[in-house]
Amino acid sequence: MMLEVNEDILYLIFEELKDDGNTLFSCLLVNKNWFYVIIPILWKNPWKYLKKNLVLLKVIISHLSEESRNNIEKQNILVLTTSYKKPLFKYLSFCKHLNFETIFNMMNSIFSYDTRHIIVNEIINFFINENMKFTHLSIPERLCYKIHFTPEFKNCFSELEFLQCDLDTSNQNILEGLANICKSIKNLKFKSFDSDVEIDRMVKLVESQKELNNICYSIHRSHNESFYKPLEESLIKHMNTIQYLKIDKESSAKLLLHFVNLISLEILASSDAAYWKQLEDVYLPHLKFLRVKKILSNCLAKLIENTKGNLIEISIYKLSFDDFDQQKLIQAIAQNCPNLKYLTLMFRNNDINIDKLEELLINCQFLSGLNIVIHKNESGFNWNKLFKILTKSSPIGLFKFKFYFNYNNSFFQLESLGLFFDEWKGRHPMLLQTDYIYNMYLKKYVDLIEIYKAKGIVKKYENIDRDAYEEFEWIEKKFV
Repeated sequence: MMLEVNEDILYLIFEELKDDGNTLFSCLLVNKNWFYVIIPILWKNPWKYLKKNLVLLKVIISHLSEESRNNIEKQNILVLTTSYKKPLFKYLSFCKHLNFETIFNMMNSIFSYDTRHIIVNEIINFFINENMKFTHLSIPERLCYKIHFTPEFKNCFSELEFLQCDLDTSNQNILEGLANICKSIKNLKFKSFDSDVEIDRMVKLVESQKELNNICYSIHRSHNESFYKPLEESLIKHMNTIQYLKIDKESSAKLLLHFVNLISLEILASSDAAYWKQLEDVYLPHLKFLRVKKILSNCLAKLIENTKGNLIEISIYKLSFDDFDQQKLIQAIAQNCPNLKYLTLMFRNNDINIDKLEELLINCQFLSGLNIVIHKNESGFNWNKLFKILTKSSPIGLFKFKFYFNYNNSFFQLESLGLFFDEWKGRHPMLLQTDYIYNMYLKKYVDLIEIYKAKGIVKKYENIDRDAYEEFEWIEKKFV
């Protein structure tokens, strides 16, 4: 007999599994109580679990009014003209995430323009009504559908906490409408500016919020610094509450001087030394997560030195450096990041740099995952030396390794890998990933690794296509 569990407890358990759709779907079938607890979690963000566009579309249409369904049926859409029964459960009443981008992509994959235009209008009218209230909204580029600023619109979006928008002239009205009613947005993602009007309306939206916490913005047009100044000034007004920031190469590095409360910083930047020298004056005492691309390594080293030992995750790609700069960078991590758990680091073929890694391994005793990226211009990388240092000096909790090869000639040799495994004997079984070893070489590596899996030295190995390569999915417990 199955023990009855309080529904509130079940909800807390299943909420922890919200990123694991397969497990949630299997739990639906256990009993009626589980079903009623899980359904609101799944339908809170149905786009997240989308696998078959047409199946979800049919569920949405089954919720429409008879008049709306008749309008669709008049289009003679064969896949949608079957008779519909009203669902026994009002699944969409639980929806808190409205993702126009996914809806449009879903339509584009199934219907022609004329057909999908009518269907989308009916779906938009269904979602924007007095009975719906959303916390998350995603708006695509070129929203070519009329949104009416009715009382229903205000009701739907007045409690918005997350907004993602691709900004162009067609989205200006909805942006202005949101600026007038939304005061509680915490997470804001936006990109693609092209005119002063867009800046002005986004500035108004930013200034209207009371507790902005997470900002991600990407600017794809070329303007002088004064063009972005009003936007950056509006963001600075929220410097006490913003803790998560992601910016790209067009953003002013001076902006970072104001955000001393940052917990997470991600920068896709330029290699312009003058531009990023401003980083040397940035002080981020609370920073825990740092991800960077295309930044001078000496500037990055100074930034890390100006943190206060709270960094637990560092990801570094595509740096511009010479060997001396990399030594300074590795040394900065070793001496200023005692709580580091996950590290992605680009290497050049220099034995001194590999030696510096040993200092890092000794000082960073909480390190759990290490992702080594070989510089694209390197060949004949000294894997023997690297593996020797890893087996000699890795902290006891380090057993998750990734090796990213930019080209075939940077692969490690089978003999080197075998020696690495032999020396690893007696330690925690290894989780190992490589970014992509081509099929002509792969079988030899897999055969060798299978031998060490049987010995308990390797727990799991994956060879990942670099397009699907994720740095730290261990954190989300995917790689177990």
